[in-house]
Amino acid sequence: MDIEGYLKEAVRKILSIGDAEKIILFGSYAYGKPTTDSDIDLMVVMDTNERPHKRSVALRKTLKGLGIPKDIIVKTPEEFKRFKDIAGTIVYTAAHRGRVVYER
Repeated sequence: MDIEGYLKEAVRKILSIGDAEKIILFGSYAYGKPTTDSDIDLMVVMDTNERPHKRSVALRKTLKGLGIPKDIIVKTPEEFKRFKDIAGTIVYTAAHRGRVVYER
């Protein structure tokens, strides 16, 4: 599956289990320099009451089987807003260097 097809399917599956505000592709696939060892890095911005380390569990299960290794980070809208302009944070990297693949 090509990256655009993967992203379309990933967005569809993520939205099937949660009400994401925004989904951002970041990392080597967003910057156009993936290697054979690269994974897909996605930041999902959505309301959640889950603890940070548990947030991506359901999303990882939903995306299982798409054939590309992935790293999924879930942030609340408040966390995203708070950290998006603080250099050195993963949120900053996603917000400033990533590519929005879905936005409500």
